[in-house]
Amino acid sequence: MEKEGKVKALFLMSLDTLIIVNSYILAFIIRFNFDFIMDKRNELILFLPVIVIIYLIMLSIFKMYKSIWTIVGIDEVAFGLIACLIATGIILITSTIISSIYYIDHITVLLAGLFIMIFTIGIRVSFRIYRRMISHGRVLLNSSNISNLEKILIIGAGSCGQLIIEEIRKQNPIKQKVIGVIDDNPSKIGTYLRGIKILGNRNKIIAISEEKNIDLILIAMPSVDGKTKKEIIEICQSTRAKVKIIPGMYELIGGKVSLNRMRDIDLRDLLGREEVILDKQGIKDYIENKVVMVTGGGGSIGSELCRQIAKFSPKLLLILDIYENNAYELENELISNFKNLKEKVLIASVRDEKRLENIFYEYKPQVIFHAAAHKHVPLMERNPEEAIKNNVIGTLNVAECAHKYGAERFVLISTDKAVNPTNVMGASKRMCEMIIQAIDKNSNTEFVAVRFGNVLGSNGSVIPLFKKQIAKGGPVTLTHKKITRYFMLIPEAAQLVLQAGAYAKGGEIFVLDMGNPVLIYDLAKDLIKLSGFEPEVDIKIEITGLRPGEKLYEELLMDEEGLRKTSHEKIFIAKPGEYDFEMLKLGVNALKKIADLGDGETLKTALQFIVKTYKRLDTENNSVFNEVALHESIEAI
Repeated sequence: MEKEGKVKALFLMSLDTLIIVNSYILAFIIRFNFDFIMDKRNELILFLPVIVIIYLIMLSIFKMYKSIWTIVGIDEVAFGLIACLIATGIILITSTIISSIYYIDHITVLLAGLFIMIFTIGIRVSFRIYRRMISHGRVLLNSSNISNLEKILIIGAGSCGQLIIEEIRKQNPIKQKVIGVIDDNPSKIGTYLRGIKILGNRNKIIAISEEKNIDLILIAMPSVDGKTKKEIIEICQSTRAKVKIIPGMYELIGGKVSLNRMRDIDLRDLLGREEVILDKQGIKDYIENKVVMVTGGGGSIGSELCRQIAKFSPKLLLILDIYENNAYELENELISNFKNLKEKVLIASVRDEKRLENIFYEYKPQVIFHAAAHKHVPLMERNPEEAIKNNVIGTLNVAECAHKYGAERFVLISTDKAVNPTNVMGASKRMCEMIIQAIDKNSNTEFVAVRFGNVLGSNGSVIPLFKKQIAKGGPVTLTHKKITRYFMLIPEAAQLVLQAGAYAKGGEIFVLDMGNPVLIYDLAKDLIKLSGFEPEVDIKIEITGLRPGEKLYEELLMDEEGLRKTSHEKIFIAKPGEYDFEMLKLGVNALKKIADLGDGETLKTALQFIVKTYKRLDTENNSVFNEVALHESIEAI
């Protein structure tokens, strides 16, 4: 391959040498009106080798012998022109300096320079024209019956759309044909992009798809906002055509656009979430060269936090998790993708106070992201003891170690289910928020919580369940037709958690902008459609009824909390609560004793007393337990 490149370079150099020599001969003839003045001709012949060398050197410096000329663009043309202009300038200066020895006519030099520019660039552009003509010729020869070609409609008449048209012509000219382009910019409608007409705006997509019998729609708008993308996708899905999309810029490695990166539409696109813009310097300031710990590091959010943290060059990344398989896979991924990252996997439980003490004593983490938690509502409703031990006691253990060993920052990953909870999981997470707000009052560590809703595709979430049910032919099971949830993407959530950490002053609960709640029934229908089936025809949707502790809708904020803005449009701060840490510790100890007895019913009731906003859905009277009853239960234990 390298040898072939050298041969091509030598061929172009030989061609350029002929162009330079003949350009000077032509310029000389024109300048002197076809009168071959002997002395001037001889001087030119003597100086011509120097001229050739100057031009070849300048063309080489500007990589004119290393470019791929079958796909020549504006950059290559510009470099060629600059190289020729500089070479011409050098020759003019040189000829002036040596004019007493050799006289080279300046008008001849300028005229020859113009010819060299035209012919050196022209010959290279002709390579591309020849390639394009061959490509078009193959299409014409093979498209006498256009019905055999896959007919494509491209959405987006920007640089991305242009690149896609060029790639289709280069890679699949005998299999695919671009029929037209759609763009919402009125000034572009009716014009042509790489010879393809821009037929109209998004309102024309359905009509054009039917009229032109479009087989494939390619959405080539990587920088478009989430709302617009969602609207365009929904229009495209109303056609019979298959729909593919170029990922958003945050998904593109190096921002490179190609046909191979086109992917099927998925639920990420239908959420209409905007790309997160981060204050990277603010995040870097509190993570770079710091020992950073992520508890629950092998989980969905924890692992993504580790990936994002790795980009900011921590001194050491501690991945703490009780489950070895996920942590092992993440470690291998990080080693592969971040060659200079220092990381260590610690297999440990946040319940194990002594183990945590040893870890904090040895590594002294400066920044802690506490993501370890049980999160499944129905499971925790049936096993409340585990929710208390892992979520509440685990959070207290990690928080006390962070305080004791002088950590700078502690970020709790919370949930919208902590707001006016109706289940054990939500109530346990609300108690975690209360703990970090209480401990923050008398600590140099900045304790904060970040509260958000569901993340799309996380372990055990509704999406993987729906996909399995669809793969089996249905039915897709749904607890209620009107149930809604907030959703965001895993990378988006992790990035916003890091950003919120940069704003930490101590005691805040940061609330992430989750957008509008999503109707799960619509989500199920979208997923069925994306799988190539018709909802309620090919795949049935079955309503099973709400599960214990499950709410129809989630909230991100309690009435008394209020909200104030931060400098980031997607992050807000809830008003801090006032809690006594020692009293909370008494409550935690009481819950631990009840949990050790395995008395789930008493445990739920005791939790209700501590978390005043916890309203159980499985009892008629939510006020049956009072402070006296709590003390009596503890004394009995």
